[in-house]
Amino acid sequence: MGTTYQGGVPLAEVVRSGFVEGLHRGSVAVLDAAGAVLAGAGDVHSPIFPRSASKPIQAVGMLRAGLRLAEPADLALVAASHAGEQVHVDRVTALLRGAGLAESALHCPPDLPMGGAAREAVLRAGGGPSRTRMNCSGKHAGMLLTCLAAGWPTDGYWRPEHPLQQRLRDTVEEFAGEPVAAVGVDGCGAPVLAISLTGLATAHLRLVSAAAGSAGHAVAAAMRAYPDLVGGTGAVDTGLMRGLPGAVAKIGAEGIVAAAVPGAGAVALKIDDGAERPRMPVLVSALRRLGLDAPVLSRYARVPLLGGGVPVGAVRATW
Repeated sequence: MGTTYQGGVPLAEVVRSGFVEGLHRGSVAVLDAAGAVLAGAGDVHSPIFPRSASKPIQAVGMLRAGLRLAEPADLALVAASHAGEQVHVDRVTALLRGAGLAESALHCPPDLPMGGAAREAVLRAGGGPSRTRMNCSGKHAGMLLTCLAAGWPTDGYWRPEHPLQQRLRDTVEEFAGEPVAAVGVDGCGAPVLAISLTGLATAHLRLVSAAAGSAGHAVAAAMRAYPDLVGGTGAVDTGLMRGLPGAVAKIGAEGIVAAAVPGAGAVALKIDDGAERPRMPVLVSALRRLGLDAPVLSRYARVPLLGGGVPVGAVRATW
């Protein structure tokens, strides 16, 4: 593993009116069903911050540490970057209330819903940012409940030296098959752990291949059963899991996405400029290298560009 991410190669182009007006660079790792590298581009061995794409693996660590939830839907929410829609807020609130915790126990910052319609509904009703509306509140609620189950203090649960975070780091390293290269502070205030794109793809492949009855199997099953709780309206990981049988997918900030399908393989990629729009076209190209096909892949293969309110081009993969 390298010590510093070296950057990627051109993976997607921005075509407007038949003219290529820009490129998106990045790196992508594709593993086959056995975990061997099938294809790759850019720097797939140096560490990057996977951001929220690590949440499913962190959820495994929480279950192993003693987290018990009444419904699989709650587990999907713990692994989520939810859109802050009312269904998400209500479920996070119920988790906290059931444990005797107030919203103020969450360390994640107050925020508005991610989706435009949900955000407008909150503002029209005279509401504002709240911790439960923040997209990582499900993860933070799961962390708090894990501390209660394990007998750990909830104070400072987000600090890297806390027993909870040490346990989650161990789980990430186990699933990725490599040591964490650096620890940072994620946007929600919790630790973010640096691993390579190959390690991230390996972790997701191990998640979807986990044996029945294991914590990994439980997380993957919950995400597949409740994709709307993992993301929400318009979320691309939600859409992919709805349309591609067996898939588990999770996006992360700064152009990150990881996806895996049991018996097929796994993909992890990073867009260097952090843009969201080339993520899915490149992911589709990578998934097709695994022999996967479904109508949802065609839907995500191109991101339309508008001119005067009508489509005049697209962002499309070149790799």
